[in-house]
Amino acid sequence: MAITDWPITERPREKLLKIGAKNLSDTELLAIFLRTGIAGKSAVDLARNLLNHYGSLSSLFSAERSSLCNFPGIGIAKYTQLQAVLEMSRRTLGEKLEHSNALNTPQLVRDFLYLHLSNKQHEVFMGIFLDAKHHMITAEELFSGTLTQASVYPREVVKRALHHNAAAIIFAHNHPSGIAEPSHADKALTCALTKALDLIDIKVLDHFIIGKNEIMSFAEQNLI
Repeated sequence: MAITDWPITERPREKLLKIGAKNLSDTELLAIFLRTGIAGKSAVDLARNLLNHYGSLSSLFSAERSSLCNFPGIGIAKYTQLQAVLEMSRRTLGEKLEHSNALNTPQLVRDFLYLHLSNKQHEVFMGIFLDAKHHMITAEELFSGTLTQASVYPREVVKRALHHNAAAIIFAHNHPSGIAEPSHADKALTCALTKALDLIDIKVLDHFIIGKNEIMSFAEQNLI
């Protein structure tokens, strides 16, 4: 049955307008994005098939281009639309951070970092450079590596912090394994970076580890 034949109260778009996007299921939200289905399947059916195949929205968003484009009903057009939506979301959160005190909006920082790093297939080390009011100056992916590690050089981090005239910095990196637990190396690196930046009066506010469904904060664990 086509969605247009459904009761109005059950159609995803109409439900969104009536009760708000946050009250819709992942399948319904994805169906609205897809707009159309394929022969014999509605947009809701296609959305359900996608989520069943990839397991979650997060895994779907991080799927390889070739995988998504070859999925029946997706193709290059919907793939590019999805990438545009994800990038607009990242930029929206970035704009909010530019006008917010990072210490006073910890959830905003977490959301920003999760959207940037949770779907990476290799380890990426990132810095959020902040001014004296803890507003974001910029965010940069500083180093990238393999599935298990990225080589980070404190000297290069110091150079980037001076370049941006930063007063403080928040670090983050992802664990492609999905487990947001700090290793011995993570703790040693954080200590080395903190000491190096202390010499030029730049404070390290936190270091986040991003897993698949969780975020670990060094500051909250009293590791910084």
